[in-house]
Amino acid sequence: MSEFLFIASGLVVGVIIGLTGVGGGSLMTPWLIMGFGISPSVAVGTDLLFAAVTKCGGTIKLAKAKLVPWRSVALLSAGSIPAALVTTAALHQLGAATPHAEQLIRQGLGVALLLTAAATVLKLFGQRQTIATAGDRRDAHWALPITFGAVIGCLVTLTSVGAGAIGVTALMLLFPSLPLPRVVAADMAYAVPLTFVAGIGHAALGTVDWNLLVLLLCGSLPGIWLGTHLLTKTNPRVIRAALSALLASVGIKLLAW
Repeated sequence: MSEFLFIASGLVVGVIIGLTGVGGGSLMTPWLIMGFGISPSVAVGTDLLFAAVTKCGGTIKLAKAKLVPWRSVALLSAGSIPAALVTTAALHQLGAATPHAEQLIRQGLGVALLLTAAATVLKLFGQRQTIATAGDRRDAHWALPITFGAVIGCLVTLTSVGAGAIGVTALMLLFPSLPLPRVVAADMAYAVPLTFVAGIGHAALGTVDWNLLVLLLCGSLPGIWLGTHLLTKTNPRVIRAALSALLASVGIKLLAW
């Protein structure tokens, strides 16, 4: 019965990712912790590899369409991957499964969910038009994407959340010359090596449940396919508004835990 519930959870999260573009970490990780009672460290470690596999397929598709801005991806990765390694080393020293570390993960996850909810609202109201119009502003200095990548690398390694709605919103500010499809492509592409490196780091710490990972992917891969096909038949503004409220509610509960 529990195996079916894990597959069903992967399916639901996959559909939501396909409909909204919000990463699985902001949905799957808190659900594993609060819904199934899985320890925060294992939930984060498993979800990181879940995200790496799920987003890899999307990146390949976007790369074939020549939508991925590789220079932007390289700058973000130059900050995010070293930060992921440093954060993993810190978790190793602290002890990823200790009560103190798991409390830190829960608190970090709560903050990340609130930030994701805010970023989802910004996307909902079309902040791209008010932030910048493609071609009328120069991209940020190369040091800013690297710095942003480092912050996201730390946040993602600690909580598995941050490379989705937060990433897209920040990329709009960092690279205003990029059209929205290429912003989304950059966000997905740099998340693949980041979540893979962070996930392998968690695996080395023993905080990845491989059986759980397989069950979640069995649901999420067809779920993403279904979500992308439903995208044209639903109102994304309503879905994003509901999702933002849900993320904020869960984030507050985790902070109060």
